Amino acid sequence: MAMTLITTNTSSDAATSDFTSSIDSTYKLYIFKFYDVNPATDAVHFTFNGSIDGGSIYNVTKTTTNFTAYHNEDDSGPTLGYSTGDDLAQGTGFQPLTSTIGNGVDESAAGELYLFNPASTTYVKHFYSRLNAYQAGNYTVEVYAAGYFNDTNDIDAIQFKMSSGNMDGVIKMYGVG
Repeated sequence: MAMTLITTNTSSDAATSDFTSSIDSTYKLYIFKFYDVNPATDAVHFTFNGSIDGGSIYNVTKTTTNFTAYHNEDDSGPTLGYSTGDDLAQGTGFQPLTSTIGNGVDESAAGELYLFNPASTTYVKHFYSRLNAYQAGNYTVEVYAAGYFNDTNDIDAIQFKMSSGNMDGVIKMYGVG
């Protein structure tokens, strides 16, 4: 199956990166790819949420899980662990996609998010993500998040933002099918 680039959002000191059009029944799979996402504020999470009303409100109920693999640049502290604090259990808040990213010029995040069948009005909408970030504490951190939007309305908009402050970066949305 071919990937079709739908849109590219390039952010420079922006509060959010919103995708409010073209998430519809055209494709059963949407992939968001993140390039050099860098926060203005040190030690914040890169997060996302969905909307069922074209982006007026981002508060769709989600159940999620999150785990991380850490490794310090001085070769200490390798860790693989479940991140209970980043899970949502029927929560409407923004889902963290990264650990705390540093805001230095050499610190950023990159990765991808897969969103399955967002136009379904019968089933929940599953997603998973995999991102790597240069954490504020000089660690490389691979973060895996997955879950589902527990809503039978169609998800028609997605918003990405930092847990605090603005961001730079490029996010591309693809349709697959």
